[in-house]
Amino acid sequence: MNFPAIDESVRVARLAPHVRKARVVIDTDTFNEIDDQFAIVYALLSEDRMTTEAIYAAPYFNSRSTGPADGMEKSYEEILRLLELMGRPADGFVFKGSTDYVGAGLKPQRNAAVEDLIARAMASTPEDPLYIIALAAITNVASAIMIEPRIIDRIVVCWLGGHSLQWPHTREFNLKQDVPGARVLFDSGVPLVMLPCEGVVSTLSTTIPELERYVEPSGPLGAFLAGRVKGYEDEDKHIGWSKPIWDMAPVAYLIDASWTPSTLVPSPILTPEVTWSFDNSRHLIRYVHRIDRDAIFRDFFVKLAAFAKSK
Repeated sequence: MNFPAIDESVRVARLAPHVRKARVVIDTDTFNEIDDQFAIVYALLSEDRMTTEAIYAAPYFNSRSTGPADGMEKSYEEILRLLELMGRPADGFVFKGSTDYVGAGLKPQRNAAVEDLIARAMASTPEDPLYIIALAAITNVASAIMIEPRIIDRIVVCWLGGHSLQWPHTREFNLKQDVPGARVLFDSGVPLVMLPCEGVVSTLSTTIPELERYVEPSGPLGAFLAGRVKGYEDEDKHIGWSKPIWDMAPVAYLIDASWTPSTLVPSPILTPEVTWSFDNSRHLIRYVHRIDRDAIFRDFFVKLAAFAKSK
């Protein structure tokens, strides 16, 4: 596909860690695991740094769904549960997304989430772009770019996807769900902040004792979040066990970029073998290479406790 060209200096400027309050939308396969829930709550409790304008349910397919459409529906329902616990209305705020992937046929998916994303992006400007916190297969975002390529000059995508560039493969769940969609992201030239899983964000982990001390006591919302983690593995496996809460990382990047040190690198090439290849002549993306785990969790615990106290 042909995408509008963005001057490299403009793209680099847009990829500088922002200092203003960000306008964001969240694209999430919320019921796939237990970390999207934390990320959504973290974003909504960080109104000093971001205004969340919409949340999009994304597809997923694993043992927790019967297919991508079912995964999207279960994610939508989980988002509604979270908003109810937070006392926030869902009407006009939560949108159902794709029921299938872009796939090998490069077929963009058309749905309420994609339409809303395009509308919000087109209403944005290069000077005040819309930030997309992408926590799932990139299908909804890639579909929007394919349907209306002009949005790449009005958005910044912060995606938790793929493994580190040094990893022997990049068959990470979000990426491998829709490899052709991921290629659209890396090849289109859209301003992209990549937060890789294994080798980087995998350090953003917590334990049951820590959750019992700092999350579970924070009202019904805290109990819900802690319960989701406890239910992820059988209790007899909790000894010596920790769980990455991966999806909090893109939210943390927008709150304080010093917690997610990054650099500019050429956009990697996603091979048919789902590994990384490199060409230094390609456009630049921002690549997060380290996570300040303690600062991020400390900030989240404080905000969650303050929210519970306010109720």
